[in-house]
Amino acid sequence: MSVREEFDAWAAEGKDRGMEDRHWHTAKHVLARMPVEPGDTVLDLGTGSGYALRALRDTNDAGPCYGLDGSPEMLRNAREYTDDDGIGFLRGDFDALPFATDSIDHVFSMEAFYYASDPPHTLEEIARVLRPGGTAHIAVNYYEENVHSHEWQGFIDIEMTRWSADEYRTAFREAGLAVASQDTIPDREVEIPPADAFPTDEFETREAMVERYRELGTLLTVGVATE
Repeated sequence: MSVREEFDAWAAEGKDRGMEDRHWHTAKHVLARMPVEPGDTVLDLGTGSGYALRALRDTNDAGPCYGLDGSPEMLRNAREYTDDDGIGFLRGDFDALPFATDSIDHVFSMEAFYYASDPPHTLEEIARVLRPGGTAHIAVNYYEENVHSHEWQGFIDIEMTRWSADEYRTAFREAGLAVASQDTIPDREVEIPPADAFPTDEFETREAMVERYRELGTLLTVGVATE
């Protein structure tokens, strides 16, 4: 199944809103770290329902914001959810971003980068479209150190890339993005039941759930365009 087919089906089933609810726990902290200044142009890769751009426009004086996704149905839903002329949605490929060189101030991507068919080239494309000094904030839950995420590949037909934190840093640098920071953002909003409630459908022990949400969380790598 292609990325388009998978996420068209998710959008038709209303799963885009579910993803928005789950991702917001950590996405809001990533957005708060982005140094968006008045008039800056922002690109959201794998925009889904478009929630991140709506939040940015609500809290910042950001300039034009663009949400790119490979799923027409996700984009159709995002347009319906959005009443802001400053946000545009377009269908595109992560490997050939439809933007001019040095035209974007900030790139944001939450739980989407690992779907890229050629992740190193996607980073090169991000570096190309960013203006010098522009930032890329790439956040993922599916990464090597998060052992609780490894089984996710078995639940989706799309091939996913699982890099370690070190592999993310190396790939950023090779693409021409200086690594400004890298850390994990815990999810402190997911409710963790008491020990006597385990095992659950997803976790054998409470300790495993605490590790997944409070310790491993979301890996955020921040890059800065150097040229």
